[in-house]
Amino acid sequence: MKNKDARSLNSESQEALRRQVVAALEGGMNQSEAARVYKVSRTAVSNWWGAYHRGGEKALAAGKKGRPPKLSLRPWQCAQVVRTITERCPDQLKLPFYLWTREAVGKLIERRYRVRLSVWTVGRYLKRWGFTPQKPLKRAFEQDPEAVRRWLEEEYPAIRAQAKREGAEIHWGDEMGLRSDHHVGRSYGLKGKTPVIPGTGQRFGCNMISTITNRGTLRFMVFSGEFNAEVFIKFLGRLLKGTRRKIFLIVDRHPSHKARKAGRWLKERKERIEMFFLPGYSPKLNPDEYLNNDVKSNAVGRRRPSTKAELVADVRGYLRSTQRHSEIVKSYFQAPPVRYALI
Repeated sequence: MKNKDARSLNSESQEALRRQVVAALEGGMNQSEAARVYKVSRTAVSNWWGAYHRGGEKALAAGKKGRPPKLSLRPWQCAQVVRTITERCPDQLKLPFYLWTREAVGKLIERRYRVRLSVWTVGRYLKRWGFTPQKPLKRAFEQDPEAVRRWLEEEYPAIRAQAKREGAEIHWGDEMGLRSDHHVGRSYGLKGKTPVIPGTGQRFGCNMISTITNRGTLRFMVFSGEFNAEVFIKFLGRLLKGTRRKIFLIVDRHPSHKARKAGRWLKERKERIEMFFLPGYSPKLNPDEYLNNDVKSNAVGRRRPSTKAELVADVRGYLRSTQRHSEIVKSYFQAPPVRYALI
């Protein structure tokens, strides 16, 4: 005869059946015989007998049937979680996570409100709150938020107003190194087999320094060797030869920019050029960084130069082409972090 499914019984009948089976086992009946007599599975008998030995009579008591009660967050709790995710990182709250994943948010909710939610429920909450999974930007711990605020709200507006009074043009400058083995993008390959890019062990590179304006002007110099005050001064000399207007140059706090030699050179030419410094550890505030990314991705990253001369030629050719298209240079100022520099 087919065994009965104990799950189809109501709670009271399930409890009575469990007690009858356990009583029979205590009376000497073996588990196989009990399963046959009470028309249940051998597995059910074994589970009940084990639960009885672990928890006694309480383990046989009827429990609540159906889905567990729905757990939810109150509106004020939701608001607090949203604020925390927006303003803090998990490791700042001593959570064992680096990023705000569904698991991290669930652990935060459980710790604060003693409400345990599945990752799927947490995901639905995050979607409702307007969060989406994104690749995070990196920001140096040393960056001073107050210094960034002052730059955006006080210092740069003052520079802009001064430039307007003196008829100067604002240049944003930066420098970077380029390597022959840099590559970006994806390569087609057979499914399940990651493509391997062969290359020579001989690596070479070059450097570039550049400035851009929100009017679409690009000035650059490609050079070999390290970047120092002498190289910086050489570039500044070229920069002055290319314009009759006074230049306000905004750069980061690289040691070569702040070197005494560069300072003396600028002081002697203060009627033609002045230099201003961005807040420390804030490259995202510099539009020229987007030119750097463009050059790395499109002048170097997608081609494989075989010699240093070829690398230098690729970089110069790309920069000259960009120089002729002011709309491309202007587009670097459209990124959200640097739109303030459009004015």
